Amino acid sequence: MPEITEPVDAGELRPTEMQSAGGSALDQAVSIRDADTPASDDEPDLPDDPFIAPVAMEDDLDELFPGDRGTLDAEIRRVLVHVLQRRFLSAEGNRAEWKLLLEHQQIIESRMHDLYLRLVVDLGRGLAYKQQVRSDEFEVPILLKDAPYNRTETLVLVHLRTVFQRESAAGESAPRIDIEDVEQTVLSYLTDADGSPARQQKAIRAALDRLDREGVIDEETTGRYRISALVEVVLSAEKLAELRAWLRRQQQEQQERENA
Repeated sequence: MPEITEPVDAGELRPTEMQSAGGSALDQAVSIRDADTPASDDEPDLPDDPFIAPVAMEDDLDELFPGDRGTLDAEIRRVLVHVLQRRFLSAEGNRAEWKLLLEHQQIIESRMHDLYLRLVVDLGRGLAYKQQVRSDEFEVPILLKDAPYNRTETLVLVHLRTVFQRESAAGESAPRIDIEDVEQTVLSYLTDADGSPARQQKAIRAALDRLDREGVIDEETTGRYRISALVEVVLSAEKLAELRAWLRRQQQEQQERENA
């Protein structure tokens, strides 16, 4: 809100004699002077009325809602909220927001750091996402809760990551996969302990739905998905190798039980 200066105390009003033709003591003018500043013939008289002091631009912000104390423009706030709200922000799918993110990355990072969150901007993949800051040196309140993938979701992820790696190496910029391919591969790893074939198939489709919501895949047409580069973030090459080794051990143990 603009500041209004307080008027000078009435005790500081001093009469100044004016020499003019026909003038008298009743024709004296009144000037306002500061008590600590000596009078000077060269000092101009200040205005009698209070004036509105100028306000710095950064302090003269428009409220977006009653009581708004925020300092960011509306469009930057939206980008910040979307980064916090979504699993990731894509340069391909959100070009305007991506541009704003890069232009205001420092201030967005600052706001996220206040929440103990880290902003990761992967320029190569055109992805931005958040990570929970953790420390062994001091207690960090946890804002992001881990939602681990179940067995079926993990198997689907491993297959998607394998296909993405293979197709990308072959020069395919946007690898795609059909649901029949996913089901055929994942079902080969499931056992009777995972339920009936119908239940297993339902679990695979539920896994695909979750990964679609998270942006790991995008269902372009019914049953056909484009695999996003986010799959490399969710499942790193090291983790993929670890899970593949685990799956091989699982298959070997299953074969041994069947042959026993």
